[in-house]
Amino acid sequence: MKRIPIIIDCDPGHDDAIALILAFAREELDVKAVTVVAGNQTLDKTLLNAKKILSFIGKHVPVAAGAAAPLVRDLVTASSVHGESGLDGPDIPEPDFCEEPVPAVELLRRTIMESPEPITLVPTGPLTNIALLFSAYPDVKKNISQISLMGGGLEMGNWTSAAEFNIFVDPEAADIVFKSGLPLTMAGLDVTHKAMILPEEVEELRRMNGRTPVMAAALIDFYGKFHEAQGFAGSPLHDPCAVAWLVRPDIFSALPCHIDIETRGYHTAGMTIADRRPWTNAKPNTLVLTDLDRKVFIQMILDACRAS
Repeated sequence: MKRIPIIIDCDPGHDDAIALILAFAREELDVKAVTVVAGNQTLDKTLLNAKKILSFIGKHVPVAAGAAAPLVRDLVTASSVHGESGLDGPDIPEPDFCEEPVPAVELLRRTIMESPEPITLVPTGPLTNIALLFSAYPDVKKNISQISLMGGGLEMGNWTSAAEFNIFVDPEAADIVFKSGLPLTMAGLDVTHKAMILPEEVEELRRMNGRTPVMAAALIDFYGKFHEAQGFAGSPLHDPCAVAWLVRPDIFSALPCHIDIETRGYHTAGMTIADRRPWTNAKPNTLVLTDLDRKVFIQMILDACRAS
């Protein structure tokens, strides 16, 4: 089997943690590196969380710290969702390895340019690191096959009425990435709100009794408290959608769209604006995921936790 070489750029975060578990469990994927950005929590916390998860599942790939703040804005974090640590819930042991002594942009550049085959980027947080990479080293694009990201939404936001959190945190960075000219798949709220793990499925995880399933169940227990208070029947697993699409695109529905990022609006900053008018010359620049087979997706998560 020819494996897909990927780099995950993340801000763990409960759903980032599940995305990492899924990515490392799938034999179709070859995770070359993990880079970390501030988003769900401050950079020191998201970096520690990434190393904790990788240590817990026994996967030691190069990890590097990236941007501690958006390109031009003050950092907004999601402690109301992910807690003070960014990964509240289970007591996860301290990591057993150190990050690389280079910034994330340098690890990204080196890994991409030294790869014998094109790399897929999987950003699951604000797009600051990727925007900085493209700005500093535009030549890396020639060895990137595609970007599969979690962010945005056609119908609504979650952090504001118009904007999803990852894009809202750094819309200027998102604007650079969406204008990069690279093939881009957007796993936004249209699909991720349907990628929901239900309480009985969390209990199924717990009954497996393995280290990773029990830890994952505890993660989702904490993460689920926020969503329960918002009226959700379960917990949307946003970030794993960007990983799942790479290995099981057949379980997703998608719509090619031209996406622009709103960077100036007072009420709409971070909005992903889709031009779906058939009479314009706006060519699609993004494949937007709109639906999925939830049961197959959740089984992928269960299987990944069992195997880790």
